[in-house]
Amino acid sequence: MNNKIRKARNGDEKTLAFIQTESWKSAFADIISAEDMGRCTDIVKAEAMYENVLKSGYAEISILEIDEKPHCIAAWSKARNPEFSDSAELICIHSLCDNWGKGYGTMMINHILDEIKNSGYNSVVLWVFEKNTRARSFYEKHGFELTDNTQISYDAVEVMYRKELCRI
Repeated sequence: MNNKIRKARNGDEKTLAFIQTESWKSAFADIISAEDMGRCTDIVKAEAMYENVLKSGYAEISILEIDEKPHCIAAWSKARNPEFSDSAELICIHSLCDNWGKGYGTMMINHILDEIKNSGYNSVVLWVFEKNTRARSFYEKHGFELTDNTQISYDAVEVMYRKELCRI
């Protein structure tokens, strides 16, 4: 298999939206309401959102391709909450469920953490649904530590994880 991670670019909106919405359907069906799921997986709205993000440069977005077929996306930026302005924030990492558990998420998170370190950040934060035990285990396996910070998103509790990055 030929695997490659590349920067997302203008024109990738449909790919990004497809992976995100399909990932949400697989990962969050038992966490958020059907009504919220319907709004969050509206492919047209997701495409428009990614078009805006790509044009604005608001976030760094990468796509992992397996044999030239997009499978996983990840986005990060400076932390959105001013309280954590010294940190980067992993905004999302989404992958299609047919390849879960095959190491592609690890490839992507390692790539993103390298990008964040190389951009001068010493730490990274992320939010994850408290009930998303699969994702929480993944982040913990990669050295993220649970903080005391919580927030409500789509009527579900999200918890914050943080990872200190070693710079060379």
